[in-house]
Amino acid sequence: MRAVFLDKDTFSSAIDFSIIEQQVSELSCYAKTSPTEVINRCLDAEVIITNKVQLTADILSDLPKLKLICISATGYNNVDIDAARSLNIAVTNVSGYAGQSVAQYVFAQLLEYYQQTSHHNNNTAQGLWSTSAAFCYHGNGFSELAGKTLGIIGYGNLGKAVALIAQAFNMQVLISERPKATTVRAGRVAFDKLIAQADIISLHCPQTAETENLIDAEVLSTMKNTAVLINTARGALIDELALVTALKNKEIAYAVLDVLSQEPPPAEYILINSKLENLKVTAHIAWASIEAQMRLINLLSENISAFKQGKRLNRLD
Repeated sequence: MRAVFLDKDTFSSAIDFSIIEQQVSELSCYAKTSPTEVINRCLDAEVIITNKVQLTADILSDLPKLKLICISATGYNNVDIDAARSLNIAVTNVSGYAGQSVAQYVFAQLLEYYQQTSHHNNNTAQGLWSTSAAFCYHGNGFSELAGKTLGIIGYGNLGKAVALIAQAFNMQVLISERPKATTVRAGRVAFDKLIAQADIISLHCPQTAETENLIDAEVLSTMKNTAVLINTARGALIDELALVTALKNKEIAYAVLDVLSQEPPPAEYILINSKLENLKVTAHIAWASIEAQMRLINLLSENISAFKQGKRLNRLD
């Protein structure tokens, strides 16, 4: 089976693809692929691996040899699943690979904020301790995570991994029910109640029609003015203009965004160019520990192996 990886550069340069190569007769890897390049590169392919490259109905209909699409992510809105099904092309995705990586990222950011880690490291590097009249140099005060309320919106693999670490810090964990739900499941709290009570809100839900702009101006206005918002899910979950306004007006204290509505963002993008001291943005890397990336590659290999054996592992079609 000849395979084509359309956007290899969605993985770091340290990642080894040899386990996938063992499953196919030939693997051609491209750093990135534009929409106009897909058909030409995939004409002889039986397997396509894609992370973000769009595979539309028109493209799929022009690839008669294609048997399997392996999406190297959990989300699959870049592939026309119905078209693939009608053309008898199998589609798989991967999940459950990034829980530890995302949870570690969330708490690294929380500790940076509450512990003031960089500030205190810099104080010593700048010689402020050496000139202190006391045995310690306090600098900015810092706070404990213990006793703080963490609200988790989206309680799949990622949300559960974050909750587990929160419990080790002796935090109170609230799990959100779906917004506008008429009943609240056991172990969950109403969305509005979580928004009002949480010291920290961490987003882990998928992007759907119901969750786009989930965190809008109204929600931001009901959060505590000391609250921290962390988004490692999808950029479109937050009304970004409303967030900038809320941060400027100190309606909430701090936000950490690992995802944006436009990726990569242009240099003039409002959240990149805001100059807000209470906003930190990273480049969609929470998922991407070396270990998580290799778990994902192993899952891709397992999906190809299962397909060759006639098994429906992680199938979406």
